[in-house]
Amino acid sequence: MQDSPGTEMAAAIGPCASIPADQMAFIRQVLDRIGDKWSMLIIAVLKDGTLRYTDLQRQIPGISQRMLTHTLRQLQDDGLVTRTAYAEVPPRVEYTLAPLGHGLQEIVKQLIGWASEHHDDIRAHRSRTPSTPRATTG
Repeated sequence: MQDSPGTEMAAAIGPCASIPADQMAFIRQVLDRIGDKWSMLIIAVLKDGTLRYTDLQRQIPGISQRMLTHTLRQLQDDGLVTRTAYAEVPPRVEYTLAPLGHGLQEIVKQLIGWASEHHDDIRAHRSRTPSTPRATTG
Protein backbone atom coordinates (compact mmCIF):
# COMPACT_ATOMS: atom_id res chain seq x y z
CA MET A 1 0.00 0.00 0.00
CA GLN A 2 1.47 3.35 -1.05
CA ASP A 3 1.53 6.30 1.31
CA SER A 4 -0.54 9.09 -0.18
CA PRO A 5 0.05 12.69 0.83
CA GLY A 6 -1.80 13.45 4.04
CA THR A 7 -2.22 9.78 5.01
CA GLU A 8 -0.56 8.99 8.31
CA MET A 9 0.50 5.35 8.67
CA ALA A 10 -0.10 3.39 11.87
CA ALA A 11 3.62 2.62 12.29
CA ALA A 12 6.88 3.55 10.61
CA ILE A 13 8.12 -0.05 10.29
CA GLY A 14 6.84 -3.58 10.75
CA PRO A 15 3.57 -5.27 9.84
CA CYS A 16 1.47 -2.23 10.75
CA ALA A 17 3.50 0.11 8.49
CA SER A 18 1.20 -0.43 5.51
CA ILE A 19 -1.97 0.33 7.48
CA PRO A 20 -3.28 3.90 7.50
CA ALA A 21 -3.64 5.14 11.09
CA ASP A 22 -7.33 5.95 10.55
CA GLN A 23 -8.01 2.24 9.76
CA MET A 24 -6.03 0.75 12.66
CA ALA A 25 -8.83 0.81 15.26
CA PHE A 26 -11.20 -1.01 12.91
CA ILE A 27 -8.56 -3.57 11.97
CA ARG A 28 -7.97 -4.27 15.67
CA GLN A 29 -11.74 -4.83 16.07
CA VAL A 30 -11.73 -7.31 13.19
CA LEU A 31 -8.73 -9.15 14.64
CA ASP A 32 -10.44 -9.29 18.04
CA ARG A 33 -13.52 -10.80 16.41
CA ILE A 34 -11.84 -13.43 14.26
CA GLY A 35 -9.20 -14.18 16.90
CA ASP A 36 -11.81 -15.00 19.54
CA LYS A 37 -11.68 -18.66 20.56
CA TRP A 38 -15.36 -19.27 19.85
CA SER A 39 -15.25 -17.55 16.46
CA MET A 40 -12.27 -19.65 15.41
CA LEU A 41 -13.91 -22.87 16.53
CA ILE A 42 -17.18 -22.03 14.75
CA ILE A 43 -15.29 -21.25 11.53
CA ALA A 44 -13.35 -24.51 11.86
CA VAL A 45 -16.49 -26.58 12.49
CA LEU A 46 -18.31 -25.04 9.51
CA LYS A 47 -15.47 -26.00 7.14
CA ASP A 48 -17.29 -29.17 6.09
CA GLY A 49 -20.53 -27.41 5.21
CA THR A 50 -23.84 -26.29 6.58
CA LEU A 51 -24.86 -27.14 10.15
CA ARG A 52 -27.88 -26.56 12.32
CA TYR A 53 -27.53 -24.70 15.62
CA THR A 54 -27.72 -27.86 17.74
CA ASP A 55 -25.07 -29.56 15.59
CA LEU A 56 -22.75 -26.59 16.11
CA GLN A 57 -23.32 -26.73 19.84
CA ARG A 58 -22.58 -30.47 19.92
CA GLN A 59 -19.34 -30.06 17.98
CA ILE A 60 -17.97 -27.20 20.12
CA PRO A 61 -17.56 -28.51 23.66
CA GLY A 62 -17.92 -25.92 26.40
CA ILE A 63 -19.77 -23.25 24.44
CA SER A 64 -22.96 -22.02 26.08
CA GLN A 65 -26.15 -21.34 24.13
CA ARG A 66 -25.78 -17.65 24.89
CA MET A 67 -22.18 -17.49 23.63
CA LEU A 68 -22.95 -19.54 20.52
CA THR A 69 -25.87 -17.26 19.64
CA HIS A 70 -23.83 -14.11 20.33
CA THR A 71 -20.82 -15.29 18.32
CA LEU A 72 -22.93 -16.48 15.38
CA ARG A 73 -24.65 -13.07 15.24
CA GLN A 74 -21.28 -11.28 15.23
CA LEU A 75 -19.89 -13.53 12.51
CA GLN A 76 -23.07 -13.00 10.50
CA ASP A 77 -22.86 -9.21 10.97
CA ASP A 78 -19.30 -9.29 9.61
CA GLY A 79 -20.28 -11.39 6.59
CA LEU A 80 -18.31 -14.46 7.65
CA VAL A 81 -21.27 -16.78 8.30
CA THR A 82 -24.69 -16.94 6.65
CA ARG A 83 -27.87 -17.89 8.47
CA THR A 84 -30.79 -19.45 6.63
CA ALA A 85 -34.16 -19.85 8.37
CA TYR A 86 -36.76 -22.19 6.90
CA ALA A 87 -40.48 -21.68 7.49
CA GLU A 88 -41.13 -25.21 8.70
CA VAL A 89 -42.64 -26.77 11.78
CA PRO A 90 -40.53 -27.06 13.81
CA PRO A 91 -38.47 -24.13 12.49
CA ARG A 92 -35.12 -25.03 10.97
CA VAL A 93 -32.12 -22.67 10.97
CA GLU A 94 -28.83 -23.50 9.28
CA TYR A 95 -25.44 -21.82 9.33
CA THR A 96 -22.72 -21.96 6.71
CA LEU A 97 -19.48 -20.18 5.98
CA ALA A 98 -19.95 -17.21 3.69
CA PRO A 99 -17.33 -16.67 0.95
CA LEU A 100 -15.52 -14.21 3.22
CA GLY A 101 -15.41 -16.86 5.97
CA HIS A 102 -13.96 -19.47 3.61
CA GLY A 103 -10.90 -17.25 3.27
CA LEU A 104 -10.25 -17.63 7.00
CA GLN A 105 -10.87 -21.35 7.24
CA GLU A 106 -7.34 -22.53 6.39
CA ILE A 107 -5.73 -19.94 8.70
CA VAL A 108 -7.99 -20.98 11.58
CA LYS A 109 -7.30 -24.66 10.93
CA GLN A 110 -3.55 -23.99 11.12
CA LEU A 111 -3.87 -22.03 14.38
CA ILE A 112 -5.98 -24.73 16.01
CA GLY A 113 -3.52 -27.39 14.81
CA TRP A 114 -0.58 -25.41 16.20
CA ALA A 115 -2.31 -25.03 19.58
CA SER A 116 -3.08 -28.74 19.67
CA GLU A 117 0.45 -29.71 18.69
CA HIS A 118 2.12 -27.46 21.27
CA HIS A 119 -0.28 -27.58 24.21
CA ASP A 120 2.01 -29.86 26.25
CA ASP A 121 4.97 -27.49 25.77
CA ILE A 122 2.91 -24.45 26.74
CA ARG A 123 1.45 -26.25 29.74
CA ALA A 124 4.97 -27.16 30.89
CA HIS A 125 6.15 -23.55 30.55
CA ARG A 126 3.14 -22.30 32.49
CA SER A 127 3.80 -24.73 35.32
CA ARG A 128 7.44 -23.58 35.59
CA THR A 129 6.65 -19.88 35.47
CA PRO A 130 4.72 -18.34 38.35
CA SER A 131 1.82 -16.27 37.16
CA THR A 132 2.75 -12.83 38.42
CA PRO A 133 1.38 -9.50 37.31
CA ARG A 134 3.67 -7.88 34.78
CA ALA A 135 4.26 -4.21 34.27
CA THR A 136 2.92 -2.92 30.99
CA THR A 137 4.35 -0.14 28.95
CA GLY A 138 2.58 2.29 26.78
